Amino acid sequence: MPITHDHGACGHHRGAQHIYVYSPSGAVRDKLAIRRAVKRLQQMGHEVELDPDASSRSARFAGDDATRLTAIHRAAASGADVAMMTRGGYGLTRLLPEIRYKALARAIERGTRFIGMSDFTALQMALLARTGAMTWAGPLLGADLGVKEEPDEIMLACLHDVFSGDGEGTGWRLPRESEGVLPRELHDAPLWGGNLAVLCSLVGTPWLPQIDRGVLFLEDVGEHPYRIERMLTQLLHAGVLARQRAVLLGQFTGYRRVPGDGGFSMATVVAWLRSRTKVPVLTGLPFGHVATKVALPVGARVSLSVQGREAFIVWGHLH
Repeated sequence: MPITHDHGACGHHRGAQHIYVYSPSGAVRDKLAIRRAVKRLQQMGHEVELDPDASSRSARFAGDDATRLTAIHRAAASGADVAMMTRGGYGLTRLLPEIRYKALARAIERGTRFIGMSDFTALQMALLARTGAMTWAGPLLGADLGVKEEPDEIMLACLHDVFSGDGEGTGWRLPRESEGVLPRELHDAPLWGGNLAVLCSLVGTPWLPQIDRGVLFLEDVGEHPYRIERMLTQLLHAGVLARQRAVLLGQFTGYRRVPGDGGFSMATVVAWLRSRTKVPVLTGLPFGHVATKVALPVGARVSLSVQGREAFIVWGHLH
């Protein structure tokens, strides 16, 4: 069982890793952040290999579609322990029909752990739908490891768990209004999800996995609560939510409320969602476009439990 904190929990395991850094989505805007992140990883004892096109640019993308597609396949062929994105943004959904999913799945079988979030959700969901391969929802190189100040300790601890393969789960403290929303402990449930907007963009396509009796986690940034509700409504009406055993809402940040909202807030959205589904909805998951984030094994089978206001996701050893 993990050590629990108010915001999240992971161990502090370390081990030298070969980390392949690539850019499958948006162009790198802050090259200093990338340099800081690479230096930090090297100071931790890791070997960092930068993809030759990691800093490429074409319009808002990290190179044209062919360049970014090649970068993904180079990451899979690198033999690295970890494949990490420079940043998210937008661009992966354009590439989904051309990705060689079996090559990525073989790389994962050989031990490469693909990790990322935000736009990476598109690749994670498509890979899960096509092959069942497990990836990690976790930090981005620039935004999380390239910050000017010291990176968040919980994020680093969870990342080290991914590196070492020793992590067995994570936990967080629920807001008071979430207490008692999980009537019983859940076992052997596939964990999946990621960025809400990206996931919704895959509804009705071959790239959204058909997960039954799963634990779905969601986060987003820059989306007003009414837009969050609209996207959740899409998942509700598409039947996605009703097929789950639990929905975990992470951090929804970077939006600005306006006077016309009339009190409409994320709390309104959560209350509305709970009134429309019998599926337990837990909030406060420390994951999203925030400094403090846990790492989650997308596609792994997990247990979910709540003890008072402490929530736990446990997956045991995966490597």
